[in-house]
Amino acid sequence: MHIDFASPSNGTYNNAGSSRQLASYMEHEDLERMEKGIYTDGFFNLTKDNIYKSVLIKDIDSNIGQLLKTDAKFYAIHVSPSESELRAMGNTEQEQAEAMKRYIREVFITEYAKNFNKGLSASDIKFYGKIHFDRSRSDNKQNMHCHLIVSRKDQANKKKLSPLTNHKNTKNGVIKGGFNRVNLFQQVEQGFDKLFSYNRQQSESFDYHNTIKNGSVSEQLEIQNQNFTGEKKKEIFQSGEKENNISCNLDRTTENSHSNDQQNNSGGDSLLSIFSLGDGNNYNATQAGDLQAQKRKKKGIRR
Repeated sequence: MHIDFASPSNGTYNNAGSSRQLASYMEHEDLERMEKGIYTDGFFNLTKDNIYKSVLIKDIDSNIGQLLKTDAKFYAIHVSPSESELRAMGNTEQEQAEAMKRYIREVFITEYAKNFNKGLSASDIKFYGKIHFDRSRSDNKQNMHCHLIVSRKDQANKKKLSPLTNHKNTKNGVIKGGFNRVNLFQQVEQGFDKLFSYNRQQSESFDYHNTIKNGSVSEQLEIQNQNFTGEKKKEIFQSGEKENNISCNLDRTTENSHSNDQQNNSGGDSLLSIFSLGDGNNYNATQAGDLQAQKRKKKGIRR
């Protein structure tokens, strides 16, 4: 799962003024898809779907109590699943979109609120989301992702919340709380895996990529070795499973062969038992021949 916080700029992501420009950008894909008669998904928040853009703009732009003219009024966040994660979220675009909204509401916003260390819950965060399906700007064949616009102030318009602060759970000084982005990435990844029963490999985890990018040489070597060891164990396990399957098949073949032999022997025993029945009555082929000869002899005498 790739998550990034867009840097404020003078263009689309200018967050010192109105949210109108960003909201319009978030909606641009809908017009293209509607012209083609393709499924679209409207703005959503924690509890509602298909919210009008005008409602979003008014709600975000009015939630700016005690903020200065140059202060950030909102933040833009991108949440982009990998191809394998998307496959775990559903088979169709609509299924994946519904799963994405569930993930944003139940996992991402919940962890986002907790991460400020101010006793906040998901219901304290004022945000709007928009699903994008565009695949033309990425090599990822399944490029569905989510744009979030999150108010700088909480729902009560009292607390200032910045995910771009460098403070991390501070308890002294003017700023209390803070925001630990590394912790957020770890928690929302674990939440995704639990929500969708996703078996994440180490090589696709945040910790792995973060260590490879930012860790020391020794840390990079250690995690690469762990990943290599894990892959080897996986290969050995799969190889063992394959051998067990082959062994089971051979055992079944042997059992079937032995069973057939027993059936053939059983058939022979049945035939033998029929002939043994004559032996049990002291009857044999020689005695039968003698009796037949005696009968012919008597008939000859009568003539």
